[in-house]
Amino acid sequence: MMINILIALAAGCASALMFVSIISGALISLLLFYLAPLPLMVAALGWGVLAAAIGGLIAALGLAALVSFPYAIAFVVTIAVPACWLGHLALLARPAEAAQGETPALEWYPVGRLIAWMAAFAAATTMAALFTLGTDGAAINDSLRNGLQRALGPRSTPGSDAALVDALVAIAPPAAATVAMLTLTLNLWLAAKITSTSNRLSRPWPDLRTVTLPPMTLAVLSLALALSFVGGLTSMFGKTASAALFVAYGLTGAATLHTLTMASRSRLFLLSSTYALMLIFLWPAVGLIALGLGDAFLNLRQRYFERRSMPPPPTH
Repeated sequence: MMINILIALAAGCASALMFVSIISGALISLLLFYLAPLPLMVAALGWGVLAAAIGGLIAALGLAALVSFPYAIAFVVTIAVPACWLGHLALLARPAEAAQGETPALEWYPVGRLIAWMAAFAAATTMAALFTLGTDGAAINDSLRNGLQRALGPRSTPGSDAALVDALVAIAPPAAATVAMLTLTLNLWLAAKITSTSNRLSRPWPDLRTVTLPPMTLAVLSLALALSFVGGLTSMFGKTASAALFVAYGLTGAATLHTLTMASRSRLFLLSSTYALMLIFLWPAVGLIALGLGDAFLNLRQRYFERRSMPPPPTH
């Protein structure tokens, strides 16, 4: 019990310091800020969600006392709650169906559902951050526009660079949701790797090539895209949710690519070049999203295994 409390204290302090480092304005603080959920996720996966929750509470109380109450609330909403809940879901398991007399194996919470939860958290936390700028779409856009004009510096005159500022204001909410989704995914993956390497991860490592999103995700994405054309705050929410869900389908597209290239002799070159191009130009990510959507509609991975007369691995 004492070890768990010490782990909770260490994780909470580390996460709070990484979160509040953004105040310094240093470039390295941005990386630390995005990795702030990592200590709590490691605590949740390795020592249980209670340890992560205690660490998050300690961190929030410390931020409220030493920095400000709004910082503490922001930490709880954007860091502590997603880290604890995702850690809790990742360790959920139930007995699978087994023949009579056999000991049932454990069926772990599907990774695809974890990705769907991360998309929900990314959209929700982005909208929560936007609500600090205003309570309607016009007020939020005005706040974003004023902030961007200040960031351009004194050389910018009123009316200059208006097209650029308007374009940045339009893409800022979905871009923020995209970054939130990617950082949540990276943090959970890193936390699982760390706890697995230290033999603290209780669930077996899943075959990520088989990850599929829940079928209802397509309906949610369709609704979010429809809301994007409504206008005002509703449109902003629709674009934010759509961006997070597109990233989710990009992840399943990567899983599909890894599956479809299994028999290729140039598999390593294809995968490495795809990811290298994506890091440099970003546009290949659109191809991964299209591949993920194609798999959702056409069951590309299932057809691949059927064509090769191979039993598909269990989905996660």
